[in-house]
Amino acid sequence: MENTVSEVSLPSIILESAEGLMLKEDEVREVLSRIERGEKIKAIARELGVDRKTIKRWRRLGGWQAQKRKRRRRIDSFSEFVKRRGPEVDWNAVVLYRELSSLRFAGTYQQVQRFVQPYRSQSRWENLATVRFETGPGEQAQVDFGETKLWIGEKIERIHLFAFTLGYSRRIFSHAYHHERLSSLIDGHERALRHFGGVPLSCLYDNPRTLVLGRSEGKVLWHPRFEDFARYWGFTPRACRPYRAQTKGKIENGVKYVKRNALAGRRFGSWEALNEWLFTWCVTVADQRIHGTTHEKPIERFISEGLTPMGNRPTYRYEQVRVRKVPADCLVSIAASRYSVPVRYVGQTVSVHENATHYEIFHDTTLIARHEKSRRHSVVMEPEHYRGLLRAGKNSSTQPPPPQWDPAYLGLGEVAVRNLAVYDTIAQSGGES
Repeated sequence: MENTVSEVSLPSIILESAEGLMLKEDEVREVLSRIERGEKIKAIARELGVDRKTIKRWRRLGGWQAQKRKRRRRIDSFSEFVKRRGPEVDWNAVVLYRELSSLRFAGTYQQVQRFVQPYRSQSRWENLATVRFETGPGEQAQVDFGETKLWIGEKIERIHLFAFTLGYSRRIFSHAYHHERLSSLIDGHERALRHFGGVPLSCLYDNPRTLVLGRSEGKVLWHPRFEDFARYWGFTPRACRPYRAQTKGKIENGVKYVKRNALAGRRFGSWEALNEWLFTWCVTVADQRIHGTTHEKPIERFISEGLTPMGNRPTYRYEQVRVRKVPADCLVSIAASRYSVPVRYVGQTVSVHENATHYEIFHDTTLIARHEKSRRHSVVMEPEHYRGLLRAGKNSSTQPPPPQWDPAYLGLGEVAVRNLAVYDTIAQSGGES
């Protein structure tokens, strides 16, 4: 019985590809060398049993090349969607797979994961990589707050460290505060500018909510009072790009330096002692070290800093005035705390003037009390304010003297006062007088 073989005609492009794959590297070399010797393609094809189109193709390529057929993936049809949607979801493969499934994607989660992997890697190094930005003399300072906890007296306090670093010389100034409100920021700037004896052209910030109210059309909306303060001293405030605090690396490292060098393992008797030490440390340690980037002492490099002189300008006046009526306990309510005034002003209307660190309480134009700012819900009492005030409680053993001039009482006549020995004598005589 004869076996019948049915011939199936294949498209020429498939035959060419199949035959091309059948030729090995040495065979391709032989074909090309025979062509160089001037042999006809038809003769070479007949002798080697290869299609003439295959020989022409290898002649066009000029040498042997491994052929790779690119396999079309199911996700390729959705590649444009993934490329546009990926950055919006931070190249999250789980989210992309869920959304692709709703678009009739029939592939697997692993296919999506493999597709986005190169984009995830590129996005990661773009976010991490930064270019060090060096500023010229007097051009910029970088400002920030850092937070830590320290023993102050007999308890642990939360400390807010203000740090002001000059970009060129790397000189640093630091001061501790109870909070990071606008009053502390302005006071810290004033202290730093006077410490350095001049003003830089600009100051860079990491978008603190105290200063940056938002953005509109690409412009930063600064707190109006701070903007007025910057104009007063003649520097331009600048904010880092959101979520890119790396651009403010000098001050980030400066805050760490203060924590790890100036305050590591320290304990202070008071806030005043803490700030005295910070000032001493800035001058004797931070200014005198060899900086790791500049390889110079900040105090020596500061000679070329060239800050704008401050002149004789007075301190910027930051005040907020409140009006209060003094209650019976002599404690005036200010910012969720209570502060005492002299007792003679009970019932009077007073004005409270707030500056960076203190409250000053006036009656008309007379300063009647001055208190350092305390934490919220505190009660601050000055004993001198209560001098001369006697308030007996219900259980007090001290009794007021009796009335001396009651006319009704005097009308009854005075009560006779006898010696008790008289009554003893009467009792011994049996009652006879």
